[in-house]
Formats: sequence, C-alpha cells, structure tokens
Amino acid sequence: MVVTVTQRVLLVEGASDAAALRGVAALHGRSLADEGVEIVAMGGATNVARHLAVLPPGVAVGGLYDAAEERFFRRGLERAGFGRVRDRTDLEAHGFYGCEPDLEAEVLRALGTERALEVVAGQGELTSFRVLQRQPAQRDRTVEQHLHRFLGSRSGRKAQYAAALVAALAPAEVPAPLARALGTPASPH
Repeated sequence: MVVTVTQRVLLVEGASDAAALRGVAALHGRSLADEGVEIVAMGGATNVARHLAVLPPGVAVGGLYDAAEERFFRRGLERAGFGRVRDRTDLEAHGFYGCEPDLEAEVLRALGTERALEVVAGQGELTSFRVLQRQPAQRDRTVEQHLHRFLGSRSGRKAQYAAALVAALAPAEVPAPLARALGTPASPH
C-alpha cells in the first residue's frame, strides 16, 4: 500500500463541488490520492477562513466557489494572511476559481439540455422532473431553469447529479473553473 502525503488541498463549498471535481479527475484518468490532492467540502463558503487557518505549512491550496460567494473567499484568504485579495483575478492567482453563477449552471451549460435530460432519465427521475415542470411556479421558466431548480429540490440531489452530469461529459467539455481548479485541460467554451 502506498501512502501519499497531502501536497495540495482544494477547498470547495459542499459535497456537490467535491463530487464534481472527483468526477473531473476520473474523466482524465487521474487519482487525486496518488497525486497528494485532497478535496475538502467545507460546509459552506463562510467556513473558508477557518479551513485555511488549519492547513499545515507547505501544503498548496486552491479551490472552487460559486460567484455569489466570492466575497467570502476573498475575505477568508485575506484573514488567513494571503494579502489583499481584491477581485476574481487575485483569487485565481491563489488557485481559486469561480463558477458562473454556480457549479450546477456550469455543468448544465457544458452538457446541454438534451444530454442533461438523458442523465435525469438514467437516474430514474424523469417523472419527478416532469412533475416539477408542471408546478404553477415553474410553468413560465425554461427547461434549463427547471433543470437547475430540480438539482436543488431534494437533499443529496446536487451531489448525486454533480457526479452523474460530470460523468456524462467528454474530457474536453469540462467547464473551465473545474478544469483549472484541478490543473487539467479546460473546455474551449
């Protein structure tokens, strides 16, 4: 058995982000454990400073965040001694990449509506998805908006679908923030 020391930690908001990054690594045939990369789901963006504070010396850090949570990552890095972090460019210089507007939208855009619906069907939840579409509050929304809402409509569904949707991508289709966080080739989109 080979024991690899953690050389790099990727801080992410939650389980769905962690599942997506593990899925991207698998698409590229990478073993993050063998590379010394650990993904830490922090339980929310507001916990970034706390997680940065406990990292051992010499461990590289990076991560992934949703655009709406950027301020927490900027402040967290500043509190942890990374210097002034003014904007997304500064965050990227420290290895943190933002999803527009969030992870789910990035992956859904990369996959496309039809292929995303195939994944939902493959998970045995197309009927549940169609029920959501018929709800009065959803009737005037697009299929893309329905998919985004569906992913967050049950506990654990975001993580389930982060893994399933990423697995349906080709390696060249991986959204840039995910690819860059892992240091893999990014999609040209």
